[in-house]
Amino acid sequence: MGLNPETADLSTQRALAEWLPGRLAAEQPSVLVIGDLMLDGWWSGTIERLCREAPAPVVDIAVRDSFPGGAANTAMNLAALGARVSVAGIIGRDDAGADLRRQLEAAGIDVRHLHSHPDMVTTTKIRISSGGQVMLRIDDAARTVPAEALADLASSVSAAVERRDAVLVCDYGNGVLADPVQESLVVALATAGAAGNRRPLVVVDSHDPRPWAPLRPDLVTPNAQEAARLLDVRLPEGPDRADTVTGQAPALLAATGAAAVVVTLDRDGTVLIRPDGATHRTWARPAAEKQASGAGDTFVAALTLARSAGLPLTASLDLAQSAADVVVHQPGTSVCSTSQLSRYLAAFADTALGADELKQQLDLHRSEGQRIVLTNGCFDVLHSGHTRYLNQAKQLGDVLVVALNSDDSVSRLKGPGRPINAVADRAAVVAALSCVDYVTVFDTPTAEPLIRQLRPDVYAKGGDYTPEMLAETPAVEESGGRVAILDYVAERSTTAVVNRIRGGQGAATALQGSGE
Repeated sequence: MGLNPETADLSTQRALAEWLPGRLAAEQPSVLVIGDLMLDGWWSGTIERLCREAPAPVVDIAVRDSFPGGAANTAMNLAALGARVSVAGIIGRDDAGADLRRQLEAAGIDVRHLHSHPDMVTTTKIRISSGGQVMLRIDDAARTVPAEALADLASSVSAAVERRDAVLVCDYGNGVLADPVQESLVVALATAGAAGNRRPLVVVDSHDPRPWAPLRPDLVTPNAQEAARLLDVRLPEGPDRADTVTGQAPALLAATGAAAVVVTLDRDGTVLIRPDGATHRTWARPAAEKQASGAGDTFVAALTLARSAGLPLTASLDLAQSAADVVVHQPGTSVCSTSQLSRYLAAFADTALGADELKQQLDLHRSEGQRIVLTNGCFDVLHSGHTRYLNQAKQLGDVLVVALNSDDSVSRLKGPGRPINAVADRAAVVAALSCVDYVTVFDTPTAEPLIRQLRPDVYAKGGDYTPEMLAETPAVEESGGRVAILDYVAERSTTAVVNRIRGGQGAATALQGSGE
């Protein structure tokens, strides 16, 4: 799979443009989701009294909704984002199983490898709520999975894996992915990658990724608690968890056998770990919604879709974070569709704030004890060097502001023919990055006037500078801030990208390369 070579370079550089979800959906990657399929129930009603037997509220149920959950929710998200999806797993021959199968089929998902057994109980999780508050969750699951059903699933794995662009393992520890199924999956993937055939992308989303190390997965996606158990460490609360996880990178990679590990940190976003030591952060835009569920399923679904369609890994992570941000603003177990993701990204257009309005916002953040980081640049054609740099800048404080050179300013700096993208487009793409909180535009020769107005705690600059070389340093220090010099982002990187776009060269390499 891969995006259209004629537009691949632009897709790489403007990864979070609003048209990208539609382009990915058009690729229609074939994805197998194998694992623990569940049914989520959301029952709601009113509370007007306590029961006589105990001091417990009585909920008079008015609404009973059910939605695919667990691996089934991941499959539903993939289908909603445009993938051709097949599911493999085991459910019961009960009402919940029939409901689950019916909903999957209605979404266009292939259920030929979804096995049912009379002695199996379909896992259900029923949440009972009133007034927007979940009062109780009732879980019902099989204590053991029938050996006959496991054998049937194991025997069908080879056919299920055949001709897939990606295989996504969703292991919630319910026993469906026991030894015979694991062994069959290892053999099937080895066979798929033999004789010069392209091995499908393999993503593992498991409560315990260690048993899946023999798969040599391309990606594993443990959450913070799962990573802590895997490492046998206690992770601190808050954003410092990312630093702790990064410090354990070799242990995480060794334990999972993965080419890359993405640790999801709930409200603190995600952190990517790779063997070359490179990391990448995303930052969540959380909501106060108390009844949202399944954002992790949405994240791994969008990540798998983007990677299987050829999007670079860091861009895939940012896109997946955006999809997760969509569903946390929706109640219940929900999915993110192509159109919803496009609308979410489109909302970042025209988001550049004027300096006066931005100052008011930053004063509020400062009153809450948050540290303000400011950086500036043209960011004409966004590339991986830029995103690494912006992620580093974000980690210097709590709020990251990116000041963009105006179009006239870019032309004065870079010469005729630049910028490639107008400032409205540049602002929309930069603002959509999860690490960026605010975008503004300036037209002065340096950012010094803006610094004096905004008074950042940290002024970040990328390049082979020293603070003494920067015209902005006195303004930063006068307001009590400091200058931080980050990794050098060579101008030749942008120039090379611009030349490749104009020359129509290197497009396939840009998307099918090492993951950047």
